[in-house]
Order: sequence, then C-alpha cells, then structure tokens
Amino acid sequence: MPTKTASRVRPTYFPQLAAERLDIALCRASAAVARAGDAHAAEEGLGVGQHLVLQMLQAVGPCSQQTLSEELRIDRSVMVSVCDDLERAGHVRRERNPHDRRSYAVTLTDSGRRRLAEAQASIPAFLDDTFQSLTAGERAQLTTLLGKLLHVGD
Repeated sequence: MPTKTASRVRPTYFPQLAAERLDIALCRASAAVARAGDAHAAEEGLGVGQHLVLQMLQAVGPCSQQTLSEELRIDRSVMVSVCDDLERAGHVRRERNPHDRRSYAVTLTDSGRRRLAEAQASIPAFLDDTFQSLTAGERAQLTTLLGKLLHVGD
C-alpha cells in the first residue's frame, strides 16, 4: 500500500490549533499582515515605519522622536534611522524644540506631505486585497475588537 509523502499531505492540524489557541491564530495573522505590509511598502518605496511617521506628523504636527517612538510603538533606536532616512529624503526636518531646547522636534516638510499623499492613495486597495476574505462588516468588527485588545480609546 503506497504511503503519502509529506509534500502531498494536506495540513489539517493548524486550523484546529488556531481554533483552540486564539493567541497563536492572532500571532500568525499579524505576521501575515505584516509581511503583506512590508511587501506593499517595498513596492511603494516608503517603509511602513516611514509612512507611519509622516502620517502622525501630518495629524498632530511637529513632535519629538521620543513621542513618535512611543505613540507608534517603534523602538527608539529604529526611530532614529527612520527619521534619518526621512530627513535625507527631505520629507522631514529636525529643529530644536522651542519648549525644550534639549530635544528636537521632527517637522513634516512639503516634500513629506506630497510623498505621504502618494503613499496614502494606494492604501485602500492594499487593505481590500489584504482583507479580501472579510466582509466590510467583519472588517469593522475586527477593527473594534483589536482596538479593545490594544486598549485604544481608554
């Protein structure tokens, strides 16, 4: 009697594991979305972290790298290189913080505003593609549930 090789066996354990362990399912889903986001960012030529920094600066105005790091949950050492790259590209500038001369405020430039607008234009299609297996209602529900898990709005 012939045996099935490992390459022909259809995986059946992971769906069971995901149903039993929400933490595992959420981690795998998060990793898949992160990979999709990184691939999209590579196509756009603007890293995910860079995009988030430009988006926050547009929304809240100039702020310190520390504030950007804390709010966007990007490690401080990574934030330095993100801001360095954005500054080299002319999308942000660092200026002495007028309220605290020991720190610098990161400010969005006109070039950064234009670059952000270009990047933002492709986000709806990216999200539709990434979350195509969910209905609009399910996406809204997922957003609400993730907000609860992340304590958004508390």
